[in-house]
Amino acid sequence: MVSWKGIYFLLALFLASFFGSIFMLSPFLPLMFVSPTWYRWVTDRIVATWLTLPVALLEMVFGAKVVITGDGFIPGERSVIIMNHRTRMDWMFLWNCLLRYSYLRLEKICLKSSLKSVPGFGWAMQVAAFIFIQRKWEDDKNHFENMLDYFCDIREPLQLLIFPEGTDLTANTKARSNEFAEKNGLRKYKYVLHPRTTGFTFVVERLREGNNLDAIHDITVAYPQNIPQTEKHLLNGNFPKEIHFHVRRYPVRTLPTSREELQLWCQKRWEEKEERLQLFYEGEKYFDVTGRSIIPPCKSELRVLVVKCISLLYWTLFTLAMFVLLYLYSFVRLYCVTAVVIFVVQQKIFGGLEIIELARHQYFNKRQNGYGRKTE
Repeated sequence: MVSWKGIYFLLALFLASFFGSIFMLSPFLPLMFVSPTWYRWVTDRIVATWLTLPVALLEMVFGAKVVITGDGFIPGERSVIIMNHRTRMDWMFLWNCLLRYSYLRLEKICLKSSLKSVPGFGWAMQVAAFIFIQRKWEDDKNHFENMLDYFCDIREPLQLLIFPEGTDLTANTKARSNEFAEKNGLRKYKYVLHPRTTGFTFVVERLREGNNLDAIHDITVAYPQNIPQTEKHLLNGNFPKEIHFHVRRYPVRTLPTSREELQLWCQKRWEEKEERLQLFYEGEKYFDVTGRSIIPPCKSELRVLVVKCISLLYWTLFTLAMFVLLYLYSFVRLYCVTAVVIFVVQQKIFGGLEIIELARHQYFNKRQNGYGRKTE
């Protein structure tokens, strides 16, 4: 049954992302063609302010408790984050962890391509240069390569979240995973799916070659009380009462160098996740009884509280102010309609703002290289 809590949560996020895309991000779109570096610097920070809103709502309004154990993060380092995909909302809940241990402006997420069409959310993700995939490696490889090379070229520090399992854990996906395990003589898992290692190894190798990788963060997420599997569960008011993250940090120098060994390394991490989650769910539902990470968070709980309060206040007032301005001024309504048309049309024609950003970079790179050869 739909609850007012779920409606409020999803509506607040939608309106903030919609108006944020229109009135905070769209004015900076021309900067993409002038200076991609400054465009990334500005828009990453604007998007990061929105990422604090679901954290504030989950913890301050709906009372979710966040427990982080393990190694933690070194603030600002460039990494690939690999995580088990327990629910369709894991990527959003991870922001509760990153707000404390890292910088939200660094995060990029690998998501299914259909999400870029969602008004507000999808537009902001395009501006943030998230990597949208078709979940078919033959189709995704070239796009992955281009996006990762772009981040390396402009020296964009990033923490890229990928889900090697490819999809969330359900009865159907678990059955397919077990079928795969049976065919390949592998162990059947109960709490995770067998990872697809091709994309993972490609990303790590590409970032390592581009000198844009410091570590891999292996995160295991668990929900000890209730598990909001989909957006519908949130709409029904089924918010997680607790979210537990266990972090293992692997410096890039400790990783295997060959592709085959890296694939085995990833598979080993998933064996450990299965054992860790089994102990979690069948035991006292803690990864570590201390409830603390080895590396302390880069932000104190007081600072996190201040950020959450400011975020909740700002986005509430901002959304109300936009409604007032739209009601009072015709030029604001005209600007809003124009921006919506631009967001929709550019995606239909070019495939998304991140594609335009990438094409701009490739075009000027070719011109520069061509000019360099002429002068030699």
